[in-house]
Amino acid sequence: MTSLFELERLDKSFFMSSTISVAKNLLGKYLIKNINGKYAGGMIVETEAYIGPYDDAAHSFGLKKTKKNEAMYEEGGTAYVYQIYGIHFCFNVVTNQKDKPEAVLIRAVQPDLGIDIMQNNRNKPINNLTNGPAKLCQALGIDLNYNKISLLSDKLFIAQKQNKQNFKIESSKRINIEYAKQYKDKLWRFYIKDNPFVSK
Repeated sequence: MTSLFELERLDKSFFMSSTISVAKNLLGKYLIKNINGKYAGGMIVETEAYIGPYDDAAHSFGLKKTKKNEAMYEEGGTAYVYQIYGIHFCFNVVTNQKDKPEAVLIRAVQPDLGIDIMQNNRNKPINNLTNGPAKLCQALGIDLNYNKISLLSDKLFIAQKQNKQNFKIESSKRINIEYAKQYKDKLWRFYIKDNPFVSK
């Protein structure tokens, strides 16, 4: 179990880098949510990069801008939360400069803090708690109320351990983007090798 005292919050500069770099560098960092003064979350173990202007798998492909995806046009370090199938939510980290609509989908985290809170939210065993984008949002109670909030706030933030962690990063095609054409085969999904909480 990790203590908040072991974690150091990321600053704005982390999120302003290239989206591919941020997607890789988010692995091993901690996604933390403040739930009425109690903290819950875990280590990010799987991500996917989406680079809007030319990536036909991104919601902002061709600089498309709608009420749903306008958070992608904010400055790096902003949360982009959207709903799928009218039920589930997905959480993304906006990257790069304002009006460059790019983001990283957080696909899975390894539960570490506030596991009891997350299990109350999902009523699932720990190995099926946060191993998928919709699952982790349900476990942490992330919904559209968190869309466009700053990830530098105390509500929802990303932090790192002071001591560097050792793991191997693997890459693959992104998941469930069969509709994409030119960019569907990009190896822009990144995950920690052999981590049991990577989505199936």
